[in-house]
Amino acid sequence: MKCKVEKSRLSGTISCPPNKSYTHRAVFLASLAKGRSTIRNVLLSRDTIATINACKVFGSKISTNDSTVSIESTGIVSPTGQEIDASNSGTTIRISAAISSLADSKMTLTGDSSLRKRPMQPLLDALAKLDAKCTSTNGMPPITVKGKILGGSTSISGAVSSQFISALLIAAPKTEQGITLEIEGDLVSKPYLDATIATMKKFGVTVNTISPYKKYNIPNQEYKPTDFTVPADFSSMALLLSAAVLVGDDMTIAAPVGDLPQGDKEMISHLKKMGVEVSIGDTVRVKTPSKMTGGRFDLSNTPDLLPPIAILALRTSSPIEIYNVKHARFKETDRISIVAKELSKIGVGVTEKDDGLILEAPKSPNGAELDSADDHRLFMAFCIAGMFVGNCTVTDPESVDVSYPDFIKEMNKMGAKIST
Repeated sequence: MKCKVEKSRLSGTISCPPNKSYTHRAVFLASLAKGRSTIRNVLLSRDTIATINACKVFGSKISTNDSTVSIESTGIVSPTGQEIDASNSGTTIRISAAISSLADSKMTLTGDSSLRKRPMQPLLDALAKLDAKCTSTNGMPPITVKGKILGGSTSISGAVSSQFISALLIAAPKTEQGITLEIEGDLVSKPYLDATIATMKKFGVTVNTISPYKKYNIPNQEYKPTDFTVPADFSSMALLLSAAVLVGDDMTIAAPVGDLPQGDKEMISHLKKMGVEVSIGDTVRVKTPSKMTGGRFDLSNTPDLLPPIAILALRTSSPIEIYNVKHARFKETDRISIVAKELSKIGVGVTEKDDGLILEAPKSPNGAELDSADDHRLFMAFCIAGMFVGNCTVTDPESVDVSYPDFIKEMNKMGAKIST
């Protein structure tokens, strides 16, 4: 399926969707807490519904009312089935794999064709060091995990995904001995680990930091049932900010962000570096100069900012260089390669590097057929680029149900010309 995108200008107020990462974490932790938890302002998308369904398999009773989710749990992982389908969600399958190791039963975890290409072996190796029995398909899903692990010491590389480390941290308090975890090499996407630890604290669990981003000890503890409110999502807001910069006319983003850490808040600093004025409170607004500068951007901690920053090259007077983000090649797609290929179609000068991109504004931008490779963040970024350039088609509009199901509808309310 494709959609047509014409030149557009956006005005009015748009609400930023709830945070996907915090929704995942809160649902998992509530399912490990004995008692009843309430999660408010939940993002209900394809990815988070996969997590809700996984937690039902683990034995939790879950009900949904609008954006509020109620979760009743015994605090014990007692699987009601033997298979979890994580759909397109890397967070779901990775955290579910670690939780599966808490049960004395064999679980199979799989997902869609994209998820079956994403690496799992580092996590499985770390679980195996804790005596879980794990198998994979060439290091990728489908995988099987059989516990019951008792805890102890393990280690894992930090180079591929912080989700592996988050998964181990979340499972650790439910082990008899607790877990001491050592992270080998440099950890990517550090703010997501901060988000995991902050959410665990909200559910009454303490993570002992021996050395930040290197070594942690998590003793045996009980998660406590909690009333938790999910903040607005800076990963989605980054795309809305790019839209405001490229095609916004008096555009306001409503975003109650709360006090929980979000690495993608760095988007605001990056925009200011380019000369964009950003005012932030309960709402966010931008004022874009006629000549926006480029710059160098280290996205090692914030790989999801690659698409929204890359498309800003359409309006910069000097190149944008994105670097230290090789792990973006292991997301839903190889985002470095696809962004390079597709933005070059609309005239952006692109140099692809192993760990990033150099992008220069087109001398004469032109419409093109853009292939998002069924990647939700690329689809949204390419639609915003299409609104700037005009006469574009973008594939796979259905992909947005992963993180922002109402993206097209809400863009069109603001003045976008996106037709499916």
